[in-house]
Amino acid sequence: MSEYSERDVQRAVTDLEGKSATAARIFDLRRIIGGLFVLYGVIVMIAGFTASDADIRKAQGVNINLWTGLGMLLLGVFFLLWLKLRPAAPPAPPLPESAAETTEQD
Repeated sequence: MSEYSERDVQRAVTDLEGKSATAARIFDLRRIIGGLFVLYGVIVMIAGFTASDADIRKAQGVNINLWTGLGMLLLGVFFLLWLKLRPAAPPAPPLPESAAETTEQD
């Protein structure tokens, strides 16, 4: 049976916390939602640019694909800007052993 020192355990915990924070930033819902809205917005806007006169008449003279695509694109850009301006908070650094012992005794 191998024994691990306190330093080895602390290093492993720090590595796992770093990986967890990276995964949280990568899989932030704002990134996923924003990316999908931008992608679908562009696709719907292309459909709006290629809409026929009959399609526009069906929508009572409004190019609904163009306007919906623009709205989706703007919403996606909003989510991505929100992610850029307010990134996920990094995890708190671990407390030193002496501070952890003091906190436990209180």
